[in-house]
Amino acid sequence: MQAIIEIIKVIFLGIVEGITEWLPISSTGHMLLVDEFIQLNARAQFKEMFFFVIQLGAILAVVVLFWNKMWPFKKKSTDDGINKVGSILRKDVWSMWFKVVVACIPGAVVTIAFDDFIEAHLHTPVVIAVTLIVYGIAFIIIERWNKTRTPKVLTLNDITYKTALIIGLFQVLSIIPGTSRSGATIIGALLIGVSRVAAAEFTFFLAVPVMFGMSALKMVKLGFAMSAAEASILILGMVVAFIVSILVIKFLMSYIKKHDFQVFGWYRIILGALVLLYFL
Repeated sequence: MQAIIEIIKVIFLGIVEGITEWLPISSTGHMLLVDEFIQLNARAQFKEMFFFVIQLGAILAVVVLFWNKMWPFKKKSTDDGINKVGSILRKDVWSMWFKVVVACIPGAVVTIAFDDFIEAHLHTPVVIAVTLIVYGIAFIIIERWNKTRTPKVLTLNDITYKTALIIGLFQVLSIIPGTSRSGATIIGALLIGVSRVAAAEFTFFLAVPVMFGMSALKMVKLGFAMSAAEASILILGMVVAFIVSILVIKFLMSYIKKHDFQVFGWYRIILGALVLLYFL
């Protein structure tokens, strides 16, 4: 019976990860809050790794959905357009990945320098609640301001190295739990005139190296050793996060073509207020 309960907990955590990783409402914040009420019966060291490595399931969903836009090689066709021979480089995709590397640099430096301090002092319900509220308000203000503006950057290919670096600087804010990595990058992108669709797509590109890097960093710091049961838990969580992420990403890309992000801002404010009331 206890094993079944743990499986249900892992499935629930996978669902939470799959939903919150791509919506700008903070996956880490939600996972830490859920852990306050639904705690896995596992070693503290394994749980810390689990909350990060489960994100690999979510990132694999992005790779699957955006493979044609992300893969920098393309099969070369013969003159008849039917037979495929060899590969050609897709310069636009290579260029985008170089821009992603530029955007990753600020976050990588800050994470390596301050990750331990952040975990020791800021992974608390109150901090999460405050950042949920602050960035919720920011989303509402920015989106209302955006109604009077016309985006300067309409597509992914229009993003320059300067724009990528600025978005990367905003991503640094997401090191504080409750901020949301996607939320921070989208807010930064909207502020400098990037369209919602381009901002979301660049966020997906940016998530691939960031989340693989953070997961690898956690596994190196905490060690790769785990029991068969722990490995099963991790794989189950990743699979659930992958399936849910597929559905959520499709929903988000459809939603933002007709709507703005204000609803997520209100959600963050309400959730943050409820968390503050509960813990204070």
